[in-house]
Amino acid sequence: MEVTRTLARFVVNHRYADVPQKVRHEGARSFLNWVGCAVGASRHETVERALAALDEFSGPREATVLGRGDRLDIMLAALMNGMTSHTFDFDDTHLKTVIHPSGPVASAILALAERTPVKGDAFLHAFILGVEAECRIGNAVYPSHYDVGWHITATAGVFGAAAAAGRLLGLNEQQMVWALGIAATQSSGLREMFGSMVKPMHPGNAARNGLLAALLASKNFTSAEQGIEGRRGFANVLATARNYEKITGKLGETWEISANTYKPYACGIVEHPAIDGCIQLRNEHTLKPENIEGISLKVHPLVLELTGRKTPGSGLEGKFSVYHSSAVAVIYGAAGEAQYSDEVVRDGRVIALRDRVTAAVEPGIHEDQVRIAIKLKGGKTLEKYVEHAVGSIDRPLSDGDLEAKFRGLADGILSKPEIERLIQLCWDIGKLKNAGEVASASVPGRRRAKRAAS
Repeated sequence: MEVTRTLARFVVNHRYADVPQKVRHEGARSFLNWVGCAVGASRHETVERALAALDEFSGPREATVLGRGDRLDIMLAALMNGMTSHTFDFDDTHLKTVIHPSGPVASAILALAERTPVKGDAFLHAFILGVEAECRIGNAVYPSHYDVGWHITATAGVFGAAAAAGRLLGLNEQQMVWALGIAATQSSGLREMFGSMVKPMHPGNAARNGLLAALLASKNFTSAEQGIEGRRGFANVLATARNYEKITGKLGETWEISANTYKPYACGIVEHPAIDGCIQLRNEHTLKPENIEGISLKVHPLVLELTGRKTPGSGLEGKFSVYHSSAVAVIYGAAGEAQYSDEVVRDGRVIALRDRVTAAVEPGIHEDQVRIAIKLKGGKTLEKYVEHAVGSIDRPLSDGDLEAKFRGLADGILSKPEIERLIQLCWDIGKLKNAGEVASASVPGRRRAKRAAS
C-alpha cells in the first residue's frame, strides 16, 4: 500500500476549484484564529527568551515575527511564529486527534510567502492541504501514538508543514514523497514537556522542520519512499496501532479542517467542560469563593492524565491544572490568558479555592463532558452536567466570537484600526494578491515605521 505516495499525489495534483466554499471559509477561520493567537503572545517571556537566544544567528531577514518589528530568516521565523501561536494554548484544536493544526502549517508557509510573493488563493489552498495531511496522519495513529507520550501537534504537524510548503514550492509527486519522508524522520515532540516553554516550541519546530523538508526536496534531496508506512517508518515506529485507510480514504471528498474547533479558554482543551460548567453555576447562583466548601468534578480519564496538576507553580503549569481552571472560572467567571498569569496562579484566594477542588474519573463519560457538584457551606449542593463545552463541534464559536477573541488577544499590541485591518485581511486571505501582506500588517505602526527607516 503506497500511503506516502498516495498522499503526495493528492497534495500535488489537487485543484483549488475543487475545494468547497464551506471548507475555504473554515480555512479562513482557522487562519484568523492562528494570527490572533500569534500576535497575542508575541511579547510573552517565552518568545523574548527564544529571540534573545537565536536572533544573532539569523540569516537573511526576510520574514516577520507576527506582532513585532523583528525580522528573521524564514526558518527562524517559522519556528518563532509556530511558538507564539501556541504559547497561550489558545489555538485551534482538531478534536479527533487533539492536534493544533494551524501552527505548524501557517507558520511555515507565511514565512515562505514573505520571501517569495504568493497569491492568496494559492496560500489558502496550501494551508488547507497541509492541515488535511497532518490531521489524516494523526487520525491514522491516534490514540496509540499519543498515549505512549508523543505530542501529536509536533509529530503530525511536521507533515502538514512539509506538504503545504511543498505545494507552494511547486514540488512534483516524487519530490513531495521525499518531502514527506524527510518530515517523517524529523517527527518529534514529547508530552513530558507540557507546562514548560518547550511545549509551544513543538509546533514551531514542526513548522521549521517541515519547511526544511520541502526546501530540501525541491532540490531533489532524497528520502525513503515509504516514510509514513514503511516497516521502520513513522507509523510503525511511533505508534502501536495504525489505520492507513484514515490517510488515503476519501481524499478530496472529506476535509479534516471542517472538524477544526476554536478555544474560548486559554488552556488545555480537556479542561473546557469544567470551566464552562463552573462559569454557568457561578453566573446562575452569584457564587462567591468564600461560600464554597468544595467543588467535585467527574471527568474523562484524559482530563486527569493531561491536566491533573494540583499545585501549579507558574502560569504555564496552570494551563494544565483542571483544579486551577475550575477555581478561576468560579472566581473570575473567565479563563482567558489573564487567569493563567504567574500572579494569579500564586494568588492566595485562588489557591484556597483550588485546594477545595477534587476530580475523579467517571466511567463512560466523554472527553467534552463533565459532572460538577459545588457544595456550599450552608449544606446546599449545586449540580451541573455539561454535555458539550462551548467551542466544541456541537457548540462552535461563531465568526463574531472569533473576531472578539482576536480583538482581545491583539489589544495593547496593535491599535484598534490596525486590529480591524488585520482581521479583514485574514478573512480575505483567499483573495489577496500577496498573502505576505498579513505578516506586515501584524506589525504595530511605530515598529513598522522604525523597520522601514532602517
